[in-house]
Amino acid sequence: MSDKISVMIVDDNGLLRVGLKDIISDEGDMTTVAEAATGEEAVGLYSECHPDVVTMDYRMPDLDGLEASKRILSQFPDAKILFLSTYEGEEDIWNAWQTGVAGYLSKADAYEHIIEAIREAAEGRSYFPAAIARKLEARKGQASLTPRELEVLKLIVAGNSNKEIMGELDLSASTVRVHVSNVLEKLGVLDRTQAAIAAVKRGIVHL
Repeated sequence: MSDKISVMIVDDNGLLRVGLKDIISDEGDMTTVAEAATGEEAVGLYSECHPDVVTMDYRMPDLDGLEASKRILSQFPDAKILFLSTYEGEEDIWNAWQTGVAGYLSKADAYEHIIEAIREAAEGRSYFPAAIARKLEARKGQASLTPRELEVLKLIVAGNSNKEIMGELDLSASTVRVHVSNVLEKLGVLDRTQAAIAAVKRGIVHL
């Protein structure tokens, strides 16, 4: 029986998977046991090989990393999942953290941290680099949008007027005004333009 840390790499970018596998293979205490290019594939493979640690991409076809992680953790609560993502907004990090993942790395500097992160996760510890941790702490102090407010915000980002939002969501004018007001207040902004910018910057809405 091997004492090496077993790792499953999940990413739709084949070159990135190769790069991570090469880095992992250079370490004497860990090995790659599986690779997946989609979230659905990741869920199925996890149940087959039960790796010690999973490196998970956020954005993938058919099932994103967030939903794949939720499914894995619902079946295997002790799963250790590390997110590697180009998404670095507060909301992206917050959503991943709330699922119970072991860590979150930006792909921009993932290669600098990945080996240490894998070892920490395998030992049952979390790994959030300083820049990521600061964003997570900042998000913890903010109010969350309701599902309806999120729908309204997405339409604001898409450039819809209140009248258009009324028609899209089948709401009254007064109800839309209340939702827009609540969105502005929760985001800490003064107008719709600032709300759209904040939504994209924080990772609440992806273009």
